[in-house]
Amino acid sequence: MRVDLFDFELPTDRIALRPAEPRDSARLLVVGEELADHSVRDLPSLLRAGDLLVFNDTRVIPAQLEGKRGEASIGATLHKREGVREWRAFLRNSKRVRVGDVIDFGAGVHATALDKGDDGSALLCFHGDEPVELLLERAGTMPLPPYIASRRPTDDRDQADYQTMFAREAGAVAAPTAALHFTPRLMTALDEAGIGHVTLTLHVGAGTFLPVKADDTEHHVMHSEWGRIDAATADRLNQVRAAGGRVIAVGTTSLRLIESAAGEDGLVRPFEGDTAIFITPGYRFRAVDGLVTNFHLPRSTLFMLVSALMGRERMIEAYAHAIARGYRFYSYGDASLLLP
Repeated sequence: MRVDLFDFELPTDRIALRPAEPRDSARLLVVGEELADHSVRDLPSLLRAGDLLVFNDTRVIPAQLEGKRGEASIGATLHKREGVREWRAFLRNSKRVRVGDVIDFGAGVHATALDKGDDGSALLCFHGDEPVELLLERAGTMPLPPYIASRRPTDDRDQADYQTMFAREAGAVAAPTAALHFTPRLMTALDEAGIGHVTLTLHVGAGTFLPVKADDTEHHVMHSEWGRIDAATADRLNQVRAAGGRVIAVGTTSLRLIESAAGEDGLVRPFEGDTAIFITPGYRFRAVDGLVTNFHLPRSTLFMLVSALMGRERMIEAYAHAIARGYRFYSYGDASLLLP
C-alpha cells in the first residue's frame, strides 16, 4: 500500500510534552460503531466482565548515550541486545565511526564498534567486566522520543513518568506508552468490575518508531524485537476467548507479540524470541479483540497497525475528531480504545 495513504496533518501544539496528572485522568476516545469521548478512568464501565487486558511489563533502560570518538561527537541510542556485552545502536554522526573505533561515553564507559549497518546503526561491544546495565546507569539517560527530546531536555521527572506501573523486565529503549495511563486505583476498579489482566514481555526497540521512508509499505523493513509469552499466560488468553471474553491488548507492543505467538487457529502458544511482525490493512487478526493505544505519528507503522484493526478511513476520521477536540498526541498524550 502507498505510505502517503496514512498521512495526516497534526498541529504541533497537540504533541504532549508531559503526561496527564494523575495518569488515569487522561482522555480516552472510544472508537467502535461510533466515536465517544471518555476518560481513561471510565474503562471499567466501557469493558465487560470476563474481558482480559494484556500489559507489557518491559522496563525502559537509560539507553541514550553521548560520547566522543577522537574529537567527533557521537550519539548512540541502543535498540536491541545481541549478546552479554553487545548492543545494536543507532548512531548520530555515524560517518565519523569506523569498524574497530572506540567510543568514549564518559564515566569510564567505552565501547568498540564491531560492525556497521546501512541504516546508520552499529554493533557496540562495551568494555570491562561490569554488567552493561550498571554502565548505562552511570553514563546513559532516558531515551525520550525525538518529538519530545527536540523540544525540551530530559529531566528527573522523566525517570518516573516514562515507566509504567508494570515495568519489571529491563531491556526496552522506549516505553509501552498506552500502559502509562494505568494506576493502582484504576486496576482495583477494573478487578472489581470482573476485568482481568496478565503481562507479557516485549523489549521495545527504537526501530518500532522510525518513520517509514519507503513510498510503499511493501518496501519497509521492520527492526526485530525480543519478546516472551510464557505457557500460563498463553493458556489464560485462550481460556478467556473460549469463555466468550475479549482479549484487549494494552499497547501496540502487546498486540504485536500476541499476534506473533498466535497460530492460524487463533490459539496463542508460548513464545520466546524475536519478532518483526508488520501489520498493515488486509491483515487478519488471530487472537486480539481490541486495543488500548495512544495516538500515533502520521505515516508510521503504528498508525498502519490501528488502520488494519479498524479500517483506514475510520482511523482518519477518529484522528480528525481527536485533533478537533483537543486530544493530546504521542507518548505522553491521551488514549483511544479501539473495538472492531
